[in-house]
This record gives sequence, C-alpha cells and structure tokens, in this order.
Amino acid sequence: MIAWEGAIRALVTRPQHDAKLLVEALVHRGVSAFISPMLHITVLTDIGINLSGVQVILFTSSNGVRAFAALTSRRDIPVFAVGDRTAAVAEENGFPQVESAGGDVEKLVVLVAQCCNPNGGVLFHPAGSAVAGDLSGRLERCGFVVRRAVIYEAHQATDFSSEIRKALLDGKVDLVMFFSPRTAKIFVELAISQGLGLACTKLEALCLSDAVAAAAGPIIWRRVMVAPNPTQDSLLATLDNRLVVL
Repeated sequence: MIAWEGAIRALVTRPQHDAKLLVEALVHRGVSAFISPMLHITVLTDIGINLSGVQVILFTSSNGVRAFAALTSRRDIPVFAVGDRTAAVAEENGFPQVESAGGDVEKLVVLVAQCCNPNGGVLFHPAGSAVAGDLSGRLERCGFVVRRAVIYEAHQATDFSSEIRKALLDGKVDLVMFFSPRTAKIFVELAISQGLGLACTKLEALCLSDAVAAAAGPIIWRRVMVAPNPTQDSLLATLDNRLVVL
C-alpha cells in the first residue's frame, strides 16, 4: 500500500486549462490541490496565419497548440512539439503527424536538425508574446528559415485570491508547483509584495528545472525539489519520491 506522510496539499500555478489536467493527476495520488494561475491566456483572434511554404509547425507549449487550433482548421502540416504533453495536446486537437522532442527547446532544435532539410521550406512557430529560449536563433544558425507568429498573450496575475491568500497564511498549503521561470518569478514577486514571503518559507517548491528553481530563489523555501527532466511526468515522479511504502 502506498500513502503520503500526512496530508499533502499542493498549490498549482499553471494556466487554468493545464492546471485542471494536473490536478487530476494529483488527485489520483491522493494529493489535494489549490489552483492559482500565474498566467491567463488570451488568443489573438485578429491574427492572420500565413502557412505558405511551411514544412513543419513547431509548438513550444500547449497554449500555442490551442491558440493555433482556434485560429485555423489546417491540420495537414507535420508538427514537432517541444515535449510529450504538448504533443498530446496537438493530437487531441486533430493533428495526425506529431513528433515530440521529449523535453525542452534544445531537444527540439536537435529533432528539427535531424529530421528537416533547411531547403525543404519554412519552419512555422506559433508562439506567445513572451518566449523562453532562442528557438528561432538556434535554428536560423543551422540554416533554417523560421516564421514566428505571436498568436496569444499570457497576462500575468496581479493578485492572489482571498482563498489562496488565506490558505497560505493559515498553513493550508504544503508545496507549490512551478513549471516555468516566468510563473515562478510572478509568484515570488506577488508573495513578497503581499506580505506572504514568510509564510512561503514553510513550504516546499517543486520545480520543473534548475532555471525554474533559480527564479523561485528569492524565497527561502523549506525545501526545493527539481525534476531531473523538464517534463510533467518527471515532475510528478519527483513528487512520487515523497511517498512512503507501508
């Protein structure tokens, strides 16, 4: 039998759609969860998408997939996704040809270089207003032409809800889950500005990567855990390591 050492309560900082799926995985593990998105996604519906001469679409987030799917019915162009979750969302949205790079932008660059010809056409990157990593620059140095289109905006949270603030102050949260440096930075800035920094020192931070952990660094957490690979499965496996076998 597997059980937690006490009741574990997680605070999920992902955008609402992704948070919902993550919470399902947590509940399956017996972990209760609060949702407090640090980013709110808005699709830019007035954007025109130019797919002429495109050999591959590069998706670097699930939000990019959903925004693209909302803006066009085209599903005939092969897709390369940054990770398995993004690839799964692409398949859920009707893309029949999907390859996953299995983790991060660096792995996506390697996948493109291995599978695509610089002379085979444009690489199309549907993205948000803020982009992590230099995907276009890396690929252009490999001889590819990258067409990046900003098709959604991620607006950062400006406050915690009264429920979340009370949960943090009352010790009703045990750990906070961070998936990007940007969301970790937003959370830390909000917590400190709203007098919640001390409360957070009693919590654990579960981070997708070292870069995410660094962004969460201004708060001295009780413990910081970093996934060995930048995927949700790896993050959840790290969480599973806190299980006790009875």
